[in-house]
Amino acid sequence: MNGYQRIAAALAGEPTDATPVMLHNFMMAAREAGLSMREFRSDPRQIARAFRESVERYGYDGIMVDIDTATLAAAVGVPVEYPEEEPAVCRGARLASLSELDQLPPPDVATSERVQVWVEAVRLLKREFSGEVFIRGNCDQAPFSLAALMRSAEGWMLDLMEAENESAAFRLLDYCYEATTQFLRLMAATGCDMLSNGDSSAGSSLISPRLHRQFAHSYETRLAAFSHNLGLPYAQHVCGNARPILADLVATGADALELDFKTDSQSAHDALMGRATLIGNIDPTGVMALGTPALVEEKCHTLMAIFTDTPRLILNAGCALPATTPPANLRAMIRAAHGN
Repeated sequence: MNGYQRIAAALAGEPTDATPVMLHNFMMAAREAGLSMREFRSDPRQIARAFRESVERYGYDGIMVDIDTATLAAAVGVPVEYPEEEPAVCRGARLASLSELDQLPPPDVATSERVQVWVEAVRLLKREFSGEVFIRGNCDQAPFSLAALMRSAEGWMLDLMEAENESAAFRLLDYCYEATTQFLRLMAATGCDMLSNGDSSAGSSLISPRLHRQFAHSYETRLAAFSHNLGLPYAQHVCGNARPILADLVATGADALELDFKTDSQSAHDALMGRATLIGNIDPTGVMALGTPALVEEKCHTLMAIFTDTPRLILNAGCALPATTPPANLRAMIRAAHGN
């Protein structure tokens, strides 16, 4: 089986000849390609080259095309800083209060040059690797997390504490849903093999399961259905310990959940069993960046042993790999997964 076939099988719950690997490694790929983050995020050809060279160097099965966590936010007017050597980062809020919602123009993320760079990079990679390497077109934030960037994390959390803000909060979420689905539709048109979003601000490390169910869950469910209507499988990423909301995440209908290492792997196995595929969840810093190859192999084999009764596992770090991750550790992960 090739990489595309392995990941497609794992998503379908079908047997594979080896555990597939899909890496969240854009910072490492850029660094190994000799690119600053400014150069990487500015040119779709350079993004495609960095990932192509990384696949050729390590031989993993799937590319998660990611650039930063500020592109969609910038497309809806959030102030963003663009460091030379680091990923772009949001600085400040678009909305000083929910009362400013009526002043927002309708979202139109297709007019964002940075969104178009991201989409074009996926199109180039799909053209090059079609049917050989699995291409996952990530689309930045789900609505709850995008709302947190538009209001600032602190402002958004305070908004949700006041019952009188509920109606306005849902109006902001509807606005963010429109922006997110515009990105998903643009990404689907590239021919990519899978769509995904991150909803880390909705994780149980930041809000209670009750607030997740009230404000985030229905939008996560709608995103999965929207992607399926576009004819593509869907993955959702959540940071932190997702154990308190695992059942809710599975109920969204997402084909895969990309979970942080803080989520107990056995609990994830039990919750996802027969319903969704786990992408993850090796510690990206403590194990992948700072550990030894022997430790990486040990952690990968431990995770794979938990999933011996199901093919629904795609090995990855639980979040983005640091740029300084040792190549030997990446090779150790792939060796553990592929058995060679």
